[in-house]
Amino acid sequence: MIKRPELYKKIQRAFRYGRIVALLGPRQCGKTTLARQLIAPDSAHYFDLEDPVGAAKLAEPMNILSKLKGVVVIDEIQRQPSLFLVLRVLADRKPLPAKFLILGSASPELIKRSSESLAGRLARVAMTGFNLSEVGLRVSDRLWLRGGFPRSFLSKAEKDSVYWRKDFIQSFVERDLPVYGLTLPPLTLLRLWVMLAHYHGQLLNSSEIARSLGINELTVKRYLDVLSGVFMVRQLQPWHANIKKRQVKAPKIYIRDTGILHNLLGIRTRDDLLANPKYGASWEGYVIEEAIRSVDPDEVYFWATYNGAEIDLIFSKHGRMYGVECKRTDAPVLTPSMKMALKDLKLARIAVIYPGKQRYSLHSQVEAVPFETVVDGFAGIFPK
Repeated sequence: MIKRPELYKKIQRAFRYGRIVALLGPRQCGKTTLARQLIAPDSAHYFDLEDPVGAAKLAEPMNILSKLKGVVVIDEIQRQPSLFLVLRVLADRKPLPAKFLILGSASPELIKRSSESLAGRLARVAMTGFNLSEVGLRVSDRLWLRGGFPRSFLSKAEKDSVYWRKDFIQSFVERDLPVYGLTLPPLTLLRLWVMLAHYHGQLLNSSEIARSLGINELTVKRYLDVLSGVFMVRQLQPWHANIKKRQVKAPKIYIRDTGILHNLLGIRTRDDLLANPKYGASWEGYVIEEAIRSVDPDEVYFWATYNGAEIDLIFSKHGRMYGVECKRTDAPVLTPSMKMALKDLKLARIAVIYPGKQRYSLHSQVEAVPFETVVDGFAGIFPK
């Protein structure tokens, strides 16, 4: 089993300031496996509300939960929303005999109810699939090709990984997305997802997607917001500086898991990936996701102007702004966009991430950085 120590530490830290911790992430990303590390095997402190037996155990939740001590795990809590009011009462006890770890997909209903009922009592921890620091550099290409969902990444054969992702996508559009109020037929939802995959690394053109699907633009944006909320899509918003240049206002779209991206694009093998026109955009998305996980920024953006200047990732940390450029070249060089960003955006530093081995300076504030440095949090480049 691949250990996930950083996520485990985040949960432990969250318990220091939250009486209840919500571990949110997409299905099959490993939430249950991680949560079970906090309690004894076969513990009576674990309740799976997707299991009829587990749901039956909480038919009288106040009576059952009030007697427990230590960490209590409630999985798929969005299936029993009445529990939020019960947890509010239990979390206000003094002294506090039990703390609660609630698991669920990031449904709007879950977030809304937890925010209203558990205000001031809840800490959130978001997770996705495996990342590079968890699996190691030796298998970084496999992580890129297959993505981070555990059953996809750990499959013994490439075809097994492809088939698992195919089933996951099919199940997601048929069973999961309708739960969030998406009423389009599954085939149309799948077409929407495939179209977003072709926009991966590009500016969103919601009107073009709407015309292709025969729906209105507001519907496209609403469905995109749902896909973002369940960790399937990242809408990277543009950073607007107070400058005279005309700046891009549309978000850039990324499919967050590259394995899912590759299935949507019909990419099955590494050779398929190398030959695909989305090869560079796929690597860019892979790097951006790993960079965000590594630096744990306060906010993330991209920056672009209509005259062609662009920085792939802009983020804030401790009150300062930093930039990341993704260059899949042998030897990156300083570009006019980087010079413009340093001047106009007042960036403290720019890291140019590339697949080489040498770290070297391009400017007093710009450095070419091997991709492998993402594992140790870009030590010496960005603040912790």
